[in-house]
Amino acid sequence: MDQLEAFLARAEEMLARLEPLLPPAVPATDWSAPAFRWRRLGASAWLEAIHQPHSVALDELIHIERQKQRLLRNTEQFLAGRPANNVLLTGARGTGKSSLIKALLGQYAAQGLRVIEVDKAQLPDLAQIVDAVAARPERFILFCDDLSFEEGEDSYKALKSALDGGLARRAANLLVYATSNRRHLMPEKASENREGWLKDGEIHPGETTEEKVSLSDRFGLWLSFYPFDQDAYLAAVAGWLAHFGLKHGKHSERAALQWSQLRGSRSGRVAYQFACDWAGRSSKERRAE
Repeated sequence: MDQLEAFLARAEEMLARLEPLLPPAVPATDWSAPAFRWRRLGASAWLEAIHQPHSVALDELIHIERQKQRLLRNTEQFLAGRPANNVLLTGARGTGKSSLIKALLGQYAAQGLRVIEVDKAQLPDLAQIVDAVAARPERFILFCDDLSFEEGEDSYKALKSALDGGLARRAANLLVYATSNRRHLMPEKASENREGWLKDGEIHPGETTEEKVSLSDRFGLWLSFYPFDQDAYLAAVAGWLAHFGLKHGKHSERAALQWSQLRGSRSGRVAYQFACDWAGRSSKERRAE
């Protein structure tokens, strides 16, 4: 009996030492959430629920009406069970690409739309994500923000398979919406346009270029976003100031233009950042009075 107790004590001690080395238990997915984030810790991966995702109202995103209409039409087709495309939103920074995707939740969450945020480093897990949601009744958008790949990265291959489905059929309840500042998602070199140019042993550099372009080609819908001119920028400033309950006049217009000159950019993001600063200062001045 003493030997048994000693054995059990040693076994318990051994398990206590091994427990920190074991992967954590995968939590059950809370499907009541409108958005999710794919998480990985060691060998364990799961969908982490986001119950209060960051979002903006669609009507607060101005001067991107054409892009907005095309994205809404594609998303409504998807929610209705009709054919729809994966979407690539590319172009100037700060022009509303990511905000437009986030705004879809406020518009369509009640109709069963869900968004899953996936980082570029997690793209090799896409097959697991597809399997996790394939049997669900909701409709999922896989959101890849600020997507681009550098030389030598091969995680884009997993994305290519997810977009086209590979040998397996593409999940009927999942689309990929990605944003990028690069139209073709990968760096391109002038030498790649020279089919006969031999570089680093590459006999057919044109085929390398085709490999790069083939990823963006798998997105059926391309939406391009362009830098704001001054009128569009000031209109965005007026809209965000109204969001904070403030009026836009000559004083704020002059300050907004100075703000954009200091930033070296005119965009919806810069307009929002100015409005935050202006609203914060205005609130302080009102309290001082």
